[in-house]
Amino acid sequence: MKKLYITLSLVAISFTVSAQDKNTKTADKLFNRYEYVDAAKAYLKLVEDGKSTGYVYKQLADSYYNMFNSAEAVKWYAKATEMTQDAETYYRYAQMLKANGKYEESNKQMQKFAAAAPSDSRAKAFKDNPNYVPKLLDKAKLYNVNSSDISSDKSDFAAVLYDNALYFASARNGARKNYGWTDEPFLDIYRADYNTDGTITNATTVTSLNSKYHDGPLTMSADGNTVYFSSDSFREGTFEKDKANKLKLGRNSIYKAIKKGDTWGDIVILPFNSKEFSTSNPSLSRDGKTLYFSSNRPGSLGGVDIWKVSVNADGTYGEPQNLGNKVNTEGNESFPYIADDNKTLYFASSGKQGLGGLDIYQIDLSKGGDATNLGKPVNTEKDDFAFTFNGTKNIGFLSSNRNGNDDIFVVNPICGVDVMVVVTNAKTGEILANASVSILDDKKNVIATEMSNAKGEVTYRVECDKPYVVQASKDGFEGNTFAVTKSKGPSAKVDAALQPIDVIVKEDEIVLKPIFFEFNKSNITQEGAFELDKLVQVMKNNEKLVILARSHTDNRGSDKYNLDLSDKRAKATVQYVISKGIAANRISGKGMGELEPKVDCGENCTEEQHAQNRRSEFLIVK
Repeated sequence: MKKLYITLSLVAISFTVSAQDKNTKTADKLFNRYEYVDAAKAYLKLVEDGKSTGYVYKQLADSYYNMFNSAEAVKWYAKATEMTQDAETYYRYAQMLKANGKYEESNKQMQKFAAAAPSDSRAKAFKDNPNYVPKLLDKAKLYNVNSSDISSDKSDFAAVLYDNALYFASARNGARKNYGWTDEPFLDIYRADYNTDGTITNATTVTSLNSKYHDGPLTMSADGNTVYFSSDSFREGTFEKDKANKLKLGRNSIYKAIKKGDTWGDIVILPFNSKEFSTSNPSLSRDGKTLYFSSNRPGSLGGVDIWKVSVNADGTYGEPQNLGNKVNTEGNESFPYIADDNKTLYFASSGKQGLGGLDIYQIDLSKGGDATNLGKPVNTEKDDFAFTFNGTKNIGFLSSNRNGNDDIFVVNPICGVDVMVVVTNAKTGEILANASVSILDDKKNVIATEMSNAKGEVTYRVECDKPYVVQASKDGFEGNTFAVTKSKGPSAKVDAALQPIDVIVKEDEIVLKPIFFEFNKSNITQEGAFELDKLVQVMKNNEKLVILARSHTDNRGSDKYNLDLSDKRAKATVQYVISKGIAANRISGKGMGELEPKVDCGENCTEEQHAQNRRSEFLIVK
């Protein structure tokens, strides 16, 4: 029950088991009993004794894979894949390489996996988008993630906050018998106090829910009077006998309990559990009408899938429904958490495109779209899972082995605003698709540039309460800038109405607004670029036009310096126009220095007059 891979529990019957290979008999027995710590030691002994084979290497790698010891798994998968292996081995090898940050090598193994299992949805996703990792790394940061003071030196995970009580699953009870899969004590459900200063204290076992086997995680009704929790079917005396390995196999099951004063009672197993498959990790919607859970029951697309079942007013339950391929894959999906809005589902997946191991995703179940990866720092190259969020306190929790052990981390959302820019024709109101739209911060740094879609829209995610500016431009229209009003979110709209270019063309000159330059600089400003775009449009409309661009300075500085500066400005102007697709033989530039001021103010010029004298003019040569 630790992680989603543990879909059963077991009690071993202590006598020998026959095996097909006498050399691997002991190791295979341990592996089949899910005692991976000791199984790895046994397979290693075979390697040291010179009895290694492709099978031994694969079993050794799979033992470390199941313990999520990615470094050792990579080492032995490399040995195993020197010989032909099944498709899933290549996939697991790729996942472990990703967990070590070796993305290029991971892609090579994913190519082998895709060749071996071309119809697998994971293979199709990889072939459609093999270089997805850089895009994940570039995603806007949605949350800050910090360590919590509730984690121990054992596994702690699946924390969920109700009012001021934090519930989680933990193996910290050292007095309990160790579980062979993890070599840690069996899991218990714990409750801790969540204090007003954000500290978490007084973690104690919820004795009325716990058994001597695995227990947890849990979910609670909105009124706090009902809990659903995972536990072993052994508490019901229900199990299957694995005669081949002489084991009793219990399954994870979901139980319901009712609050009785300060304790929990009336514990019953839900009717859709079975000794033939596992059902675990429940999450109850806030309206109490739907219970989400993970299961490897018949009808699952992969090893473990996410399902839902209706909770009826009379206490009965509907028929469990698989959430389908928007959520589930041929891999494993687990740890569902349904948000307070009853439609946003968070879950962990090893089958979708992620950074490594388990990644956390979210999906809006009401829209039917695809699930999205939450990106860093929520997700890492390691296992990240069990995301929960308390909307009232605006704080969440996730679990991760990023530090080597399953620990609980605190999640704080970054205040963000979705800025939607709509580009239109200022005269007609017509939507303008394929307009270039940039968003800049208060230091004029361009954060991102996108093209408007068929609806004239571009959406950017920015931080709350910060000033931003949007720049929009399109051929045939005057470019312009638009302020983004400071907002605390969740959204803001910018109407970017662009004026169609209407340029005055005289017999000997094209009249634009002044192309001003900053003092002592020759670079084209954004405002200047917007004006030069008008010149470009006129020259594209009349291919016979030949232009001379003359650049002027103010009268500060020496005559020679100003002549050189104006020449640089003229060349910058010409280069900009050429960069927009105008032939070089159709435009030339000349620096005029301070010889022909627009305002002849001598030594008594104001800053405004100096600015007017720093300009460019566009004469029609032909």
